[in-house]
Amino acid sequence: MESAVLGVLWSAAAALSPGEVRELLARNDEAGSALSYSTVVTILTRLHEKGSLTRERDGRAYRYAPVADEAGLAARRLSQLLDRSADREAVLSRFVADLSERDEELLRSLLAGVAGAESAADDGGPEGNGRERR
Repeated sequence: MESAVLGVLWSAAAALSPGEVRELLARNDEAGSALSYSTVVTILTRLHEKGSLTRERDGRAYRYAPVADEAGLAARRLSQLLDRSADREAVLSRFVADLSERDEELLRSLLAGVAGAESAADDGGPEGNGRERR
């Protein structure tokens, strides 16, 4: 249900109340219509505690919004997983070793792009300010 709730929030133009989330879930899915208001509040609260959502007070209730899009949230989860690992290098090594050839090529391309942008920043190029990274 967490992914369904996140899907509703990602497609929204603004932060939503639990009632609005419940209503949109019910429109999108038969299983969503069976959810009680308190169940939706529980799901939203858990997602907020995990750092996936922000919330702002709106009267006596809260309005919720995602902290990132789907790709950003997946990246945050991977970072958190690495942060909890006792051996970050081993986890990254195994992850890279298990990539498909296509994903490995994509990763190499992305890393080359990052390295190029950092080099331009260090040289004071259009991407940077001339200061070296520390």
